[in-house]
Amino acid sequence: MSVAKKDYKRVTTRSLIEMKHNGEKISMLTAYDFTMARIVDTAGVDVILVGDSASNVMAGHETTLPITLDQMIYHASAVVRAAQRALVVVDLPFGSYQSDPKEALRSAIRIMKESGGHAVKLEGGAEIKESIKRILNAGIPVMGHLGLTPQSIYKFGTYTVRAKEETEAEKLLEDAKMLERIGCFALVLEKIPAQLAAKVAKEVSIPVIGIGAGGGVDGQVLVIHDMLGMNNEFSPRFLRRYLNLYDQMTGAIGQYVADVKSSDFPNEKEQY
Repeated sequence: MSVAKKDYKRVTTRSLIEMKHNGEKISMLTAYDFTMARIVDTAGVDVILVGDSASNVMAGHETTLPITLDQMIYHASAVVRAAQRALVVVDLPFGSYQSDPKEALRSAIRIMKESGGHAVKLEGGAEIKESIKRILNAGIPVMGHLGLTPQSIYKFGTYTVRAKEETEAEKLLEDAKMLERIGCFALVLEKIPAQLAAKVAKEVSIPVIGIGAGGGVDGQVLVIHDMLGMNNEFSPRFLRRYLNLYDQMTGAIGQYVADVKSSDFPNEKEQY
């Protein structure tokens, strides 16, 4: 059943809660630079995530762990300058919030002041509760992230589906309710069973945005490079490719090379 969309000139944390209440699904995509963020924003995406996945798709690292707070601020600043409508959420990178709530607050303040982002996202539940509370007490909106948490990849040792076992599923549900209770405005669930994700979305009042968590949640997020087919080496079950830009771009660039080599480019109309 289709739901009438409210025309938001600027999406806010309150807007997302209204969307959940009204049954309108929330669209969320990553962006890491001005040009891509402007395209994503113009297309009508509700939330732009400046993800620490920039470590993978922009810098070529194997994991999200190497990206620094300074680098996240650089990417976020470019995205904020482009976004006219979307809410911009910025990941706090690994090492900037886990061990010390005071350090977590300093990191979040730097994100907000230096990039102009609208909110921050942190991975984890009860183990980072105090860091989240410290950030929230400063008036900074926080989006939670449970399930597969890539910053903990070396702890888990695999990117397989999380919370399939009853004990982990119960903890995830408890953590989700805790994040809602202390004041998080939304929650990302990554790579967990669809039935569990739907249960979480039903039992909390804040929006739940899924990636590999089925359709029973309040919205979806994907990495822009994956959904546009720019990254042809990543093919999880949950990914739908809307374009095949890898082949299209390599084809176009190959044609450019051929045209230069053959002196076909530039022609008489393409010079002064």
